[in-house]
Amino acid sequence: MTGLCRRIAESRLFQNAILGVIVFTAVVMGLETSARLMSAFGDLFHTINVAIQVIFVVEIVIRILACGPRYHRFFANGWNVFDFLIVSASLLPQTGAFANIARIARLLRVVRVVSVSEELRLIVATMLRSIPSLGHVTLLLSLLLYVYGVLGYHSFHNDDPEHWGTLARSLMTLFQILTLEGWVEVMRATEGEHPWAWAFYGSYVVIAVFVVVNLFIAVVLNNLETAKAEYEKERDAAGPHAEALQRLQNIRAELDRLEQEIRSG
Repeated sequence: MTGLCRRIAESRLFQNAILGVIVFTAVVMGLETSARLMSAFGDLFHTINVAIQVIFVVEIVIRILACGPRYHRFFANGWNVFDFLIVSASLLPQTGAFANIARIARLLRVVRVVSVSEELRLIVATMLRSIPSLGHVTLLLSLLLYVYGVLGYHSFHNDDPEHWGTLARSLMTLFQILTLEGWVEVMRATEGEHPWAWAFYGSYVVIAVFVVVNLFIAVVLNNLETAKAEYEKERDAAGPHAEALQRLQNIRAELDRLEQEIRSG
């Protein structure tokens, strides 16, 4: 049983089928937002959701049995725990005290596409790896916003109080400029009284947008390359081990077959 479940869980067909069910779940949840469709096909949607839930429960059971005889190994993987919790929570009744939890769990079933796709798991790992470095870049950007916010308030609050009337408004204006949305209009509102305003806005755009924001991208890309290299290294190292394990499984299956023949003979 363990060998069969392991072969099923590791097969590409099984993984693609689960991915297809997850995508189908997302489509169904989108259709359920239509009041007209729910009134006409509410019972059908309920039946589909029950069938989907059964499929996910069977999937989790197969993956747990595939880890036998040491079934606790299934929970050593964080993504497995994530899948198990979502599937378990979605079994809660959608009425009463657990209604909101069950609805959230149903919604999170779509997020399981991340745990199924190796590429998406790699991207999530990259994002988590990037958090410490991004924290330093965020601190740098915050300091830049504060310095330019105070300078902008003292320079322009009398001429353009809508954008620079308070420190909070100044920071919001700078954040708007950070997205390059309407920053030229903001500059023109103050350059009449301050001919040097172009230097203020120009330097901020160059430093904040073209330098600091690109640092975010550089940090993520650098960590993505590092995560890819580590993933490929682990995969290459696991290759011989996986091959030897497969041979042992084949030998065990052959021994089981021979034992069955001896007993039947």
